[in-house]
Amino acid sequence: MPLITKKALAFAGKTAIIDPKGNYTYQQLIDASTQWAHRFLKGQSDLNGARIAFMVSPGFDYVAVQWGIWQAGGVAVPLCVTYPLASLAYVLEDTAAEQVVIDAEFEYVLLNYANENGIIPHLVSKPFLAEVLSLPSISSDRPAMILYTSGTTSLPKGVVSTHANIDFQMECLIQAWEWKETDRTICMLPLHHIHGIINVVGCSLSVGGICEFIPKFSEEAVFGRLLSGELTVFMAVPTIYFKLISHWDSFSEDQKQFVFQKLKAFRLMVSGSAALPVSVMEKWHVISGHWLLERYGMTEIGMAISNPFHGVRKPGHVGIPLPGVQVRLMGDEEEIKEDLVPGEIQIKGPNVFQAYWNKAQATVETFTEDAWFKTGDVAHLDQGYFKILGRSSVDIIKSGGYKLSALEIEEVIRQHPNVADCGVVGLADDEWGEIVAVVLVLTTDLELSVLNTWLRERLPGYKVPRKYLIQEELPRNAMGKVTKNDLKLMFS
Repeated sequence: MPLITKKALAFAGKTAIIDPKGNYTYQQLIDASTQWAHRFLKGQSDLNGARIAFMVSPGFDYVAVQWGIWQAGGVAVPLCVTYPLASLAYVLEDTAAEQVVIDAEFEYVLLNYANENGIIPHLVSKPFLAEVLSLPSISSDRPAMILYTSGTTSLPKGVVSTHANIDFQMECLIQAWEWKETDRTICMLPLHHIHGIINVVGCSLSVGGICEFIPKFSEEAVFGRLLSGELTVFMAVPTIYFKLISHWDSFSEDQKQFVFQKLKAFRLMVSGSAALPVSVMEKWHVISGHWLLERYGMTEIGMAISNPFHGVRKPGHVGIPLPGVQVRLMGDEEEIKEDLVPGEIQIKGPNVFQAYWNKAQATVETFTEDAWFKTGDVAHLDQGYFKILGRSSVDIIKSGGYKLSALEIEEVIRQHPNVADCGVVGLADDEWGEIVAVVLVLTTDLELSVLNTWLRERLPGYKVPRKYLIQEELPRNAMGKVTKNDLKLMFS
């Protein structure tokens, strides 16, 4: 029996999950997952690593199906519930999934495809009562789950994690963030990514907590639960915090005071999955009294670095290595130990995935000869804390022989009072290799010359002449003034 299911036995009569369909105890979750396990086995003694895909809405049925796959000895392949059929077909074909579970609202998307391609469909809308027999013994080194990368530089790759990987990822966060049986959280995150699966659902259910599901995000629904006084832990991505802040701006002063008192009572608030703008962190502190705990992870490693639960949380930094996880920064030839010198983050530990599915060469290439996983993310150390500078393939702009962080430049630009948001990219240039370009969302009209002067005074010290960052002349097609809400390349 997988470890998380064993742990659930200790909380049998306690509420585990709340979703739009109702409230469910841990015993109900165990019973439902056992039924799913026998449904998948169909009289076999062990699935022996067969891939079982599932397109199920977040909630009780999702977790029951996931646990059922694990109990039967299968490998869980969660499908994104918003993907078009072509993207779903890619995952199903790549994993050679033999069975697929389909929720009622997705039958129109996937049922015909499954039938036409010889994949056994199981419909959540059609309950199944199986004879309960013995279930296989599942060793921790067996594959448990395949999640797909975002495919920013190539086709998405299937990341194979073992039960041992998943167990460690959860135990690591339970220890670092002090999860407790009394914790209650909400999940409105997609459940085909590590953030929702491990950090929210997995951790809360591992300790006997309560996990509530909000299938579709809305500012009103989330604020309603945040202000209920029942929750203790909240985890979200920067975009959600940005939306909640915008909603808060419409409140009266009395409402804002009420919000502050309710949010201040939370035990923990976390941001992840993308860089958290310092401006958002600071505004959320005004709203809630909390400095958001920012952390760093990815599909292949779960979480690896985190700001401390107790202690200083440095804005713009992702923190220090989590318990049991080794982290190093590598330059072109040697490990970097000095502050403020950029290098690639490399990870070693029980959290690191087993392999890319059916991609032996890609697996070999992503590890060093001494078995460190190469993340492709660039960071530097700042008094013991890691600061992410960006993806080496996307966010690091190589200009005039220097490496510039698009994320750091964005942080500076967001401080301008007329800028609501921005994005920085590198554009190919024959002379410099790449030059910096910025897309702005403005709150009011702004003269470009004024912005350029302001930026030259504030961009951080990259040990590079300022003219490398912002050229004196604007692009020929740039206008002298940009009106509110226009999206323009402002300078290069």
